[in-house]
Amino acid sequence: MPIDPFILLLLATVGVAALFPARGSAADVASGASTAAIAFLFFLYGARLSTREALDGLRHWRLHVTVLAATFVAFPLLGLAARGLVPVILTDPLYQGLLFLTLVPSTVQSSIAFTSMARGNVPAAICAGSFSSLVGIIATPLLAASLLGGSGGGFSADSLLKIVLQLLVPFLAGQLLRRWIGGFVTRHKKVLGLVDRGSILLVVYTAFSQGMVQGIWHQVSPVRLGGLLAVEAVVLAVMLLLTWYGGKALGFAREDRIVLQFAGSKKSLAAGLPMASVLFGAHASLAVLPLMLFHQMQLMVCAVIAKRRSHDPAAEVTAPEPAAASRTAVGTGTRSG
Repeated sequence: MPIDPFILLLLATVGVAALFPARGSAADVASGASTAAIAFLFFLYGARLSTREALDGLRHWRLHVTVLAATFVAFPLLGLAARGLVPVILTDPLYQGLLFLTLVPSTVQSSIAFTSMARGNVPAAICAGSFSSLVGIIATPLLAASLLGGSGGGFSADSLLKIVLQLLVPFLAGQLLRRWIGGFVTRHKKVLGLVDRGSILLVVYTAFSQGMVQGIWHQVSPVRLGGLLAVEAVVLAVMLLLTWYGGKALGFAREDRIVLQFAGSKKSLAAGLPMASVLFGAHASLAVLPLMLFHQMQLMVCAVIAKRRSHDPAAEVTAPEPAAASRTAVGTGTRSG
């Protein structure tokens, strides 16, 4: 049952923000630095993703469409269904964060790692995670505009413009410049990975500082927090079962069902945190709390499932489709959450 070290860093950052929140001019500086960090983060995402190799993965389109349907259709439907739990189990701000959690794209790195551990179709997992991240840059804000509306912590049409300027434009710039900087990014991916994580920690510090200054943490009691964890556990269980048995009903091979289960049941912390900062502004601290909790929960549960899948009888393990197996490691440097 692994504990992601990055989660520990995030919790430490939340603690620092609680004890030493940025105020006044310091808050303005932190907000500006956070905005720049988000733009740079998505610039790196664009520079890492190989467009040609990602397009090659479209040959396995049925699997990728199914993963996208799980991520951006089935998950949001569960989020909408949870509306009935307000205010008995969830407060409205926690529900808004839970609904936002269901709208963010899937992970890349952890989906690949768990697929590999379970002896699944690793090349397809790489493509599926990359497609989800790419689609999420557009789909997540559009879904948020439709489903969260004005209740999403001040969400407005202006947030879509911010998404374009802070996320989409840097991402496209990274794609355009990849021809010249792609090699540098690949050679220094470990160092740039630290920059990634540092940027996300800065975003978290800024968001939780604003929350502390506004006193919004008085809205979260231990009982409400326990209720949120229980709801998230149910959502994760439903998605794990739906992706595994749904993949069987659709006729996917075992290796592809593993990809569907791991890529279709997880949400990216790395992509979700910056988006929440842009979409929710000063209310981002409560909005990202459900995502942070769900991230750790999914890692722990999927690690157990992947280990069990790795012990499946050899007769159940068939070779991946040649078209998918021939894929090169597209976007392996792309971070996930």
